[in-house]
Amino acid sequence: MNGISIDRADFAAIAQWVNPGARVLDLGCGDGALFKYLQRDRDISGYGVELDDANVLACVKNGVNVVQRNLEEGLREFEDQSFDYVILSQTLQAMRNGERIIKEMLRVGREGIVTFPNFGYWRNRLHVLRGHMPVSEHLPYQWFDTPNIHLCTLDDFERFCGERQIRILERKVLTEGASVTVMPNLRGALAIYHFGPG
Repeated sequence: MNGISIDRADFAAIAQWVNPGARVLDLGCGDGALFKYLQRDRDISGYGVELDDANVLACVKNGVNVVQRNLEEGLREFEDQSFDYVILSQTLQAMRNGERIIKEMLRVGREGIVTFPNFGYWRNRLHVLRGHMPVSEHLPYQWFDTPNIHLCTLDDFERFCGERQIRILERKVLTEGASVTVMPNLRGALAIYHFGPG
């Protein structure tokens, strides 16, 4: 499988929400690992979108159809409702205009899936209480070299969706690969949301 892990709990959670044979657009797809996982597990078709040259090359090596594009410029080359799902995995927090990309996801896709590190996770809060920005598995950068510019919590994202008539269809929250259902905004490290138009 070209070195792609099949044990990622976030990939498995996303795959549960993707219908077999669906058309998928994977935004900020990195090396194409998630797309490749969904090809194998759900027999999807579609594209990845990535800006970084090395990641685009990795996608090609992994057999992923990839479009090299800066997501900050929007998705104008894609027609309305041309995909069943548009996925933005661990990239939302690095977007300058998160609201615009969510709107674009729902324009070109029937449904969206996002994952992001939960800034409300108790370990992140503890770092801040100690006077430091958190560094963790899902927030692996120091304050001075991080691409993350818009961190949020589960509560923040749900309020954002509610105010914009975006319907949350399903939510899964993970910590170290295990599902968190009790006090997820405090105990969950990674948020995964499946959403659609209201």
